[in-house]
Amino acid sequence: MRLVLDSNVVLSALLWRGAPHRLLLAIGGHPDVRIFTSPVLVEELADVLSREKLAERLALIGRTPRELLADFVTLVDLVEPAEVPRVIAHDRDDDQVLAAAVEAGADLIVSGDTRHLLPLKRHRGIEIVTVVDALQRLDGLEAGGSFRAR
Repeated sequence: MRLVLDSNVVLSALLWRGAPHRLLLAIGGHPDVRIFTSPVLVEELADVLSREKLAERLALIGRTPRELLADFVTLVDLVEPAEVPRVIAHDRDDDQVLAAAVEAGADLIVSGDTRHLLPLKRHRGIEIVTVVDALQRLDGLEAGGSFRAR
């Protein structure tokens, strides 16, 4: 299974221990599940991690933005989209997520974006799902099931 995680999911996974973090742990338990991202999305994550409003959380967990970014980069495969078509009128960053997923041949885009990405439900044959839905699908793989796009 090939996944692209929206930046909001990655940020939550790296900084807190909720469902996005559990998703990263679950992915780590499946050698046949891979996460893809692009250099632009990595840059966006680096920018967000370095914002002052996250300094307190970073101090609390004892990590620097550079350390968290390095950890994330070791988990992912990078793709460079050949093109980034305009799909989401109000958020170019979301277009980057969609383009990375297309370039990666992703099965799923995992997002918490209820305004732009999740309402699409699907982009060029790639399902867009919540973290909880992605976790349920991985649980199905753990139980011996095979992944099927709905």
